[in-house]
Amino acid sequence: MSELPPESRIWNLVRGALGTRALALVADLRVADALATGPRPVEAVARTVGADPDTLRRLLRALASDGVFAEDEPGMFRNTPASELLRGGWGDFAHLFGGVWLRTVSELDAGTGAPTFPRAFGTDFWTWLAEHPDERAAFDRAMEQGKERRAERLIAAGWRGDEVVVDVGGGNGTLLVELLRRHPGLRGIVFDLPETNRDEAVLGDRIEFVAGDFFEYVPAGDVYVLSTILHDWPDEQAATILRTIRAAAPAGARLLLPDAVVPSGNEPHGAKWLDLLLLALFAGRERNEAQWRGLLDEAGFEPVRVEDGLIEARSR
Repeated sequence: MSELPPESRIWNLVRGALGTRALALVADLRVADALATGPRPVEAVARTVGADPDTLRRLLRALASDGVFAEDEPGMFRNTPASELLRGGWGDFAHLFGGVWLRTVSELDAGTGAPTFPRAFGTDFWTWLAEHPDERAAFDRAMEQGKERRAERLIAAGWRGDEVVVDVGGGNGTLLVELLRRHPGLRGIVFDLPETNRDEAVLGDRIEFVAGDFFEYVPAGDVYVLSTILHDWPDEQAATILRTIRAAAPAGARLLLPDAVVPSGNEPHGAKWLDLLLLALFAGRERNEAQWRGLLDEAGFEPVRVEDGLIEARSR
């Protein structure tokens, strides 16, 4: 990796919010969809999406300088592999990061360690999501990103072949659908809040959706999956979720956590930045190996392996 000058490092950070907002604006306008058939003049794109042509040109010019869209000749834009991602769940991520999340992190401070979302919006994030169905749907679609990678890790985790798998906080069930597709003998339960956006027909006859609150109970099963769930919660609440699972789990039940393990030192890792968003939203946190082991042990689970991307434990 080439060494950036110090000024470039600082510039890339201080301009970050501009890029975040610009990406959200073009994602919400569905500009990438408007360019799906090939290059178009910015005036034509603006008419299609309902934007001011000059403002849209300036947004696309800035994004194209970082490889999101491309300007092949003055005023003529096309998609790039990066902008094509905005036609799927990454567009929902852009919407969230450049909207409600941007406002949240803009109020982050170093004084208390308390989340800033309640201060900005007057309620906690999960309650706010429940009150805004369109944002809840965008959140659920965004959480699908990376599901193939998480599914591959789960698929390779070793299976007896006849287990009941409980996906705790499983959202719309896409992760469990992929796991069961690859392991036909498994049966599954998606456990999440009742307002979760989902299509139960997609779950098929081997997966059941059960509505509930994982602070109160979880269904019985042989294997429990929490995919990027515990990082949403401070240690006390994360331990409560794990204890709720432990109360329902038989001795020796497996716990699989597709989640990040923050590396030490100065190694770049996305979780080091996502950690700050989690802090601002709900005082959540990404965890290093020692923190994961301590959290699992305190809740009655024996860590089997703690690797970036998949943590495995068994109930005592």
